[in-house]
Amino acid sequence: MKIHYLSCGTDCPFGGPLFDGFSKGPLATIPCAAQLVETSEGLVLVDTGYGSADVAHPHPRLSKAFRALLNIRFRPEETALHQVKALGFSPDDVRHIVLTHLDFDHAGGIEDFPHARVHVMAAEREAAERTRRSFVARRRYRPVQWDEVRDWRTYDGRGENWFGFTAVRQLDGLPPEILLVPMPGHTWGHAGVAVRTGSGWVLNAGDAYFYRRELDPDRRRCTPGLRFYQTLMEVDRDARFANQARLRDLKRDHGGEVTIFCSHDQKELEAMQRLSA
Repeated sequence: MKIHYLSCGTDCPFGGPLFDGFSKGPLATIPCAAQLVETSEGLVLVDTGYGSADVAHPHPRLSKAFRALLNIRFRPEETALHQVKALGFSPDDVRHIVLTHLDFDHAGGIEDFPHARVHVMAAEREAAERTRRSFVARRRYRPVQWDEVRDWRTYDGRGENWFGFTAVRQLDGLPPEILLVPMPGHTWGHAGVAVRTGSGWVLNAGDAYFYRRELDPDRRRCTPGLRFYQTLMEVDRDARFANQARLRDLKRDHGGEVTIFCSHDQKELEAMQRLSA
């Protein structure tokens, strides 16, 4: 399977290197990474970033608080819809969308692909649609981004062993080389998405971590800005840290078999794009 690595939106919070670890100016570069996977079952999007409606009408689709905090740059050319077309495909070719979770910066482009089946953990859909009680929950989950979806597939987390993780392999309509790997903590139904390629596995860890040095085996490090943001968004700190520890073990013990990247590290995204090219 061929995988295209996309940046479907860019957050530019004030603080520069205090967020991304490398910027020279006052603004950071935080991507919203997604993948477009070519399979025998059609195209599969893993996350969608910000969608065309978010770009055209950010209010009221997105929270003013998060728009201000993240200093979101809305660019039509960064939407998954635009990039799918630029690669020579039709939006109708996207048959499936697999989500790490339903946060506004991952689910905004779902309705740009109205014929796609949407796959997500059952706990995530429950949290996003029925238990949005806290200040953060009401602003992170934006049902207007997916209220026209009619073809949902949800999964309860039971599955088989995958490098020490429990993985849901039989995603309805998808080949067995694409797995959901539950990793709660950032949200209740957060999951990674593993894709088997000819050269090994690629694991999109979503928001299980935000900064590449968090997977360093000897000394875990994170920038102050991203540490603050992860703490703001977490629902279960112990689970989040436990899953980060498991990811460090996975990288240490099986780095030759599994390549791991997260949703919001520009350097990791660039490395995956080079690897794909």
